[in-house]
Amino acid sequence: MILRSIGLFVLAALLEIGGAWLVWQTVREGRAWWIAGLGIVALGLYGFAAAFQPDAHFGRILAAYGGVFVAGSLAWGMVLDGYRPDRFDVIGALVCLIGVAVIMYAPR
Repeated sequence: MILRSIGLFVLAALLEIGGAWLVWQTVREGRAWWIAGLGIVALGLYGFAAAFQPDAHFGRILAAYGGVFVAGSLAWGMVLDGYRPDRFDVIGALVCLIGVAVIMYAPR
């Protein structure tokens, strides 16, 4: 169940961050309008990925996903935009991922 949850978080991050990046590319980089359309579709699909999490609590899922989003955004920037995080970016992302683990996977 934990592996499924992690996989869904990764999928959600790819869809949300990728969708936002496609919109960014259209607005900020002058790409074709249909690129933004693909981004909007990806952003909509993100909602479905989050909804399939095994945990039934919306607030918990979205709170934990926030940490995945932080780390995923930095990774996306590194891979696709040549961004190089500094040590504080890395520390902050690790803190967020620890928060994800505590929120989602701590024994209750």
